[in-house]
Amino acid sequence: MKLLTLAASSSRQSINKHLATYAASLVTDANVDILDINDFEMPLYSIDRETETGIPALAQDFLNRIAEADAVIISFAEHNDSYTAAYKNLFDWASRIEPKVYQNKPMLLLATSPGPGGANTVLTAAVNSAPYFAGIVKASLSIPSFYDNFDLAVNRITNAELDAALTTAAHSLTNHK
Repeated sequence: MKLLTLAASSSRQSINKHLATYAASLVTDANVDILDINDFEMPLYSIDRETETGIPALAQDFLNRIAEADAVIISFAEHNDSYTAAYKNLFDWASRIEPKVYQNKPMLLLATSPGPGGANTVLTAAVNSAPYFAGIVKASLSIPSFYDNFDLAVNRITNAELDAALTTAAHSLTNHK
């Protein structure tokens, strides 16, 4: 199984990248492709820019990475109860090429934050909207209070209940047939 894994955050120290990478490690026999959205930075989307200069090649490159995967894990950072500007911009450009951005891929959607909300607001939005963009959400999970529940030194969840929930969620990707 080829598993595309990404954090919907442009932070170089993204806690969501740690979470997504750890979740991917729980999928047995997966060939993990870790995508950094910083490699897909494009001008801010606008219809005027699209008309004047066309769609950047990076948007197609992003879609190609999804197409090459058998399943996708995304962990969402939350900015003001919504998607990060970096992820939303990448998604908007890609959707101009292919409205079904997620291309019928099974998905595990995650979110975390330093606070007790665990970025649950953006996760709920992502889970609810994914089917409109051909995402097959197999599982979703919010991890609250990241620094209390994740050990960065060993890169894993320390809370046994949350770790069991994430393991179950990650394994749902292998049961997509």
